[in-house]
Amino acid sequence: MLYVARMPSSTIHLIDASPYIFRAYYSLPGSIRDPKGTKVGAVYGFASFLLKLIADEKVTHLGVAFDRNLNGSFRNRFYPPYKEQRQAPPADLVAQIDPCLEVASALGAFTCIDDEYEADDLIATLAAPLTAEGHNVVIITSDKDLAQLVSDRVTLYDFGKGERYTAKEVHAKFGVRPDQITDLLALAGDPVDNIPGVKGIGPKSAAELLEIYGHVEDLYEQLDAVRFAKLRAAKSLYFRLAEGQDNALLSKILATVAADAPVEADLDDLAYKGAHAERVDELFTRLGFKGIRDRVPERS
Repeated sequence: MLYVARMPSSTIHLIDASPYIFRAYYSLPGSIRDPKGTKVGAVYGFASFLLKLIADEKVTHLGVAFDRNLNGSFRNRFYPPYKEQRQAPPADLVAQIDPCLEVASALGAFTCIDDEYEADDLIATLAAPLTAEGHNVVIITSDKDLAQLVSDRVTLYDFGKGERYTAKEVHAKFGVRPDQITDLLALAGDPVDNIPGVKGIGPKSAAELLEIYGHVEDLYEQLDAVRFAKLRAAKSLYFRLAEGQDNALLSKILATVAADAPVEADLDDLAYKGAHAERVDELFTRLGFKGIRDRVPERS
């Protein structure tokens, strides 16, 4: 009998950059500037976060996904109101995205960004083949939408809160399984992203419905049964669901991350070998960063 040796599984850390760029921008003083006087506080804070994560997690494989369009994506092509309620981000924050990307790359991370696909989509696209090959993925984010990717091989890590989410923690927090997160958003909506959901149905009622019916599609196949279900205000729920069916199905599409974004990276591409010393020296000099240079791991 022929035995084929299986490669050992690796753990890949995939970072959703935007929450940590925003956090740094709003928590650090605007007085942090480069030698030319340009604000770089968000870049400094992001670099500090990234270095701490690399050290604390002892990463072996690392990818960082960025948002180019902070208030939209390809989803606006079929639903123009998507994220339209958000105020435009400050220009000096937007100007720091590319330097943050430069920092991540110089520190040795695989980086990706796209004009139409969000960081969530890039992460989903990178994670899918890795988990299919038997590797484990840790997604670093504070975005609840990415809980839909949690599985036996994918965990979520909210670095700022120090909270890790397996399927058990996702269910405890949201009242649904990871594979039902998009259904939860389909029914309850998401005001942060301007996803409409079904008018009059909140997260608690949505979770109760999904506990019985599983997914939105199954719920609508059995919609008549909702009137007689053992749910509070069942008849009212029935009429709300009937009236909001189109919004529910649209909302699920909006909430579902795309796994076909234009990004590709194999295990070798994501292997973390430390920082590129010369690039770090040039970049940190240009940005005016000094003491933080001592925390940069050397390239192996």
